[in-house]
Amino acid sequence: MAISFDLTPNSLRAREHYHEMAVAHMRPISRKYDDQEHEMPTEWVDYFWKSGRGGPTGVDLSGPGDGFVQVCVQAEELCWGDAGLYLRMPTAALGGSAVAAAGTPEQKERFLTPFRGDGQPVWGAMAITEAEAGSDSAAVQTTADRDGDDYVLNGTKIFCTSGEAASQHEGGFVVVWATVDKEAGRAGIKAFVVPANTAGMRLLGVEKKLGIRASDTATLVFENCRVPASNLLGRAEVKKKSSKGAGDKGFKGAMATFDASRPIVAAMAVGVGRASLDFVKEELARHGIHPRYDAPAHEITAVERDVMEMEAELQAARLLTWRAASMMTHGRPNSLEASMAKAKAGLAVTRITQKAVELLGPAGYSKKLLVEKWMRDAKINDIYEGTQQINQLIVARRILDYPSSMLR
Repeated sequence: MAISFDLTPNSLRAREHYHEMAVAHMRPISRKYDDQEHEMPTEWVDYFWKSGRGGPTGVDLSGPGDGFVQVCVQAEELCWGDAGLYLRMPTAALGGSAVAAAGTPEQKERFLTPFRGDGQPVWGAMAITEAEAGSDSAAVQTTADRDGDDYVLNGTKIFCTSGEAASQHEGGFVVVWATVDKEAGRAGIKAFVVPANTAGMRLLGVEKKLGIRASDTATLVFENCRVPASNLLGRAEVKKKSSKGAGDKGFKGAMATFDASRPIVAAMAVGVGRASLDFVKEELARHGIHPRYDAPAHEITAVERDVMEMEAELQAARLLTWRAASMMTHGRPNSLEASMAKAKAGLAVTRITQKAVELLGPAGYSKKLLVEKWMRDAKINDIYEGTQQINQLIVARRILDYPSSMLR
């Protein structure tokens, strides 16, 4: 079977469109909302929502595309514009991915319809992380107790991307992971859709962050938060854990959400890395410095070598990302490939942006340029959606076919 790394004409048009969007609507306000953290970027939000959730306006994207690869192309281009603003887009986001992956047809219709409407902008969010449950999602302590036709949620969730917007704006929702039976281990962990402004769901505050400062990252408290049993995603049944790991299927199904989100995060990292690399090459060109790709190794300068290595890192991350995305489009299991892409892209963007600051010297460290911001924005890609270490652990387990009990 032939292998091609070329995008379809449809995806190429999409890439051009999203790049123009990044140039015209994101870069001009990038520094503003980095400085004014926690302020809603209304001009960007309104534009994105009114333009058809960021879809093409007057751009013909009909015809065959590249499926999930095209989603990653969008992420790369818009994060080339600004990663924080990308995370501020009014979309269903990771919460929507969970509903789409595990929800019933009725749940998908009920919760995702507002994102297709013509009303006010709405957001979706996922609430997983807790103070004692970061990389180990199975350690969540938030509880969901059945009470008649409802579940009652109690607990605190931290680092919820878009948590403020999703919990406060009508039509939005937060997907909350909670345990219905602590003795059941992973099998007792379920996901619940909590609509915005539900009584008992309280916004405790938003984080002050190193990077992606335009995004909102919230702490949410659930105090006797009551939701209908119909808001539970997937099956309510719980199978007790055993020495052979029986009953983990529900938890593994929930974790499969990351198989979709990790390639997107990898694509975001590629976008930030490319922004830095593009700028460095433009600045070097202004001073008459151009990488000589055909020169013998012993004649290449240190700066040329650095640029070539940055380009190689970026391209490797992109191709791993497209591979994981393509596998998902064709319905193939991609847990290994998704973690490989995420791990590689997180390392690559960190190295590329740091090298960009280094090559530009004091100017790169100054706020006169966006390079220092891209370095700050880069690091989160090495942390969220599974840290670098966790994704490398997943890769090792998949390759060696080891269960989690044998490789920690």
